Amino acid sequence: MDISVVIPLLNEQDSLEELHDWIATVMQANGLTYELLFIDDGSRDNSWEIITSLSQKNKSVFGIRFGKNFGKSQALHAGFKRAAGDVVITMDADLQDSPDEIPELYNLIKNENLDLVSGWKKKRYDSFWSKNLPSKLFNWAARKVSGLTLHDFNCGLKAYRKDVIKTIEVYGEMHRYIPVLAAHVGFKKISEKTVVHQARKYGKTKFGMERFINGFLDLLTVWFTTRFGKRPMHFFGFLGIIMFGIGFGFAAYLGIDKLYLNPAARLITDRPEFFIALTTMVLGTQFFVAGFLGEVILKSRSSAERYHISEETNP
Repeated sequence: MDISVVIPLLNEQDSLEELHDWIATVMQANGLTYELLFIDDGSRDNSWEIITSLSQKNKSVFGIRFGKNFGKSQALHAGFKRAAGDVVITMDADLQDSPDEIPELYNLIKNENLDLVSGWKKKRYDSFWSKNLPSKLFNWAARKVSGLTLHDFNCGLKAYRKDVIKTIEVYGEMHRYIPVLAAHVGFKKISEKTVVHQARKYGKTKFGMERFINGFLDLLTVWFTTRFGKRPMHFFGFLGIIMFGIGFGFAAYLGIDKLYLNPAARLITDRPEFFIALTTMVLGTQFFVAGFLGEVILKSRSSAERYHISEETNP
């Protein structure tokens, strides 16, 4: 099979049939074999009934239904687990992503031997204050933290080589950072393509400002796990050294001052420097303990390590 199209959705009953017909027309015109996976993330409208009807008319259509809303990352994870195509393409169900982009995305993966191609909605039809400006700030921060020079991390239209989606694990709200997760496990051939962004035709957006707040929090998680996930002591130990050093410095100063410089001064325990020293040394010790616990947890993990082998001789 050439392509698996994975489409997570929530309450998109008005757009599903039009989206299906558009994708089917594109695939037929380009002679591509495909499967279309709709992941119903707990819709409360008639989305599932429409998906069921489409699957009966078109044997290339498959549906997965969640009992309640779990989020886009979990929906993508379920779709990735089921996908069987050589190239996996993700897109949103609101018709703002154009299926006409699919053949070129597929060709970029196959002909350019890329691992991942991320869409870039260079011209957007969203509100500037509620979506465009926060998105620009979010993408700027994501570029600085991740080191990837993508313009639009949150674009739903992406293409992956099958190995990529079978190796990475999407959880929480990490769907925004799939390129970062892919690069972290060794998929370095990541590119970007300008794609058409269309105005929403049906319904209204499911996302508000809280999406960007959560996005920045997830960005901190990605930064920590990609840089220190395999060596937590390097992070916590460094903080522990700093805190313990500050505390030890204050303690040494108090001891020298009381013994040699000003013996008649008030008791050490009555001075604010004593509490600074005590607090920072305790915090330093706790950081060390956190680092040791992190290392112990890593050593005792029973699950297999996820990594990507790019080449192998005499397999």
